[in-house]
Amino acid sequence: MEVAFYGGSFNPPHVAHVLAVSYVLSTGGFARVLVVPVPAHALDKQLVPFEDRLRMCELALGWLPGVEVSPIEQSLPLPSRTLNTLKALKAQHPDWSLRLVIGADVLLETQKWHAFEQVAELAPPLVLGRVGVVHPAAPPPILPDVSSTRVRELLARRKTDSGVLSELERLVPRPVLEYVERHELYTLADGPR
Repeated sequence: MEVAFYGGSFNPPHVAHVLAVSYVLSTGGFARVLVVPVPAHALDKQLVPFEDRLRMCELALGWLPGVEVSPIEQSLPLPSRTLNTLKALKAQHPDWSLRLVIGADVLLETQKWHAFEQVAELAPPLVLGRVGVVHPAAPPPILPDVSSTRVRELLARRKTDSGVLSELERLVPRPVLEYVERHELYTLADGPR
């Protein structure tokens, strides 16, 4: 069975994540897209709690047919390593043929990954082009230039700058925005993210 593996911080999930998963489902011939949020960032970036990001992924992506949001990394040793997760998935599902879904921006950071060459052997990358990212191995852009960093900046200012709400509504799925508000995530008091 062909399965696309889409891991990340999803801090928070945004419309480019939804578009990436929709594109992969539409064009990749996959039986399933496995969305896997990390419990802790391998490079020690601050994240909102795992349970919140897992739930936001379910709200943003779980409604799509063929998508499974998986908490598998919560049961694996820290720090989160894609290689360890892929090995665990292969052990649990030897019949799966995995592909790693990444945005073209990841091509600029593969040297920061733990054993990226081994990751690529276990799950050959399916690279999605992103507006504004230039790399020789990047395909033409299909994903907009939307980042979780930008979304977090806007969310931190939402209480003091009413003008950011319309931009947030274009960048973040409505159920995720509602969840963020209900749980008071990404406020200025949270500090830098």
